[in-house]
Amino acid sequence: MDDILAAVESHLVGALGPASGRAGVTFLGTERMDVLRFGPDADGLFRYATLGMSRSPLPDPTATVVDPVDGPRAELVLSVRGPRDDALRTLAVLAASPFVETAVVVAGASLDLGEPLWPGSRFVAVLVGEPGGLVPDLGDVAFYPLLPMTANEAAFKRAKGAADLEERWLAYGTDLRDPDRAEVTLT
Repeated sequence: MDDILAAVESHLVGALGPASGRAGVTFLGTERMDVLRFGPDADGLFRYATLGMSRSPLPDPTATVVDPVDGPRAELVLSVRGPRDDALRTLAVLAASPFVETAVVVAGASLDLGEPLWPGSRFVAVLVGEPGGLVPDLGDVAFYPLLPMTANEAAFKRAKGAADLEERWLAYGTDLRDPDRAEVTLT
């Protein structure tokens, strides 16, 4: 499995440039989850990408037996203006959640954090975006962007769906990479 992680890390570096930082977190019952920091780029954006989630295929919550070899794999990518290194542990928790809590990680899913994305943040959940944009897929490894949501936006997403929330963000010209952005109007 170390070959997979080496290939994923090389792929991330190819897509985002050299890593400018790295942190690792180990949770009881899981293997180490690293989070790599890339940036800042010319626009002041930092990218945080998990490394370790793709070690194993994502569990299928409807399956009675998990296939340890075949199946889709994933890593998560957060883009934010300005450094947010205090989000590293939270990102590692999200990366471990499919294996610890059987959280489903697919485009359109929301992952509730139970706490701010980083200390003082108004974002308490993330919407899992469509993979293949910023970081192209690598074989069966998809790189899912994480879109921060406030509690009200997360509630709106649960009630109306991801597409309706994304339409609101687009209609209001919401910069989802802005760590200080206002909540989008939901009424």
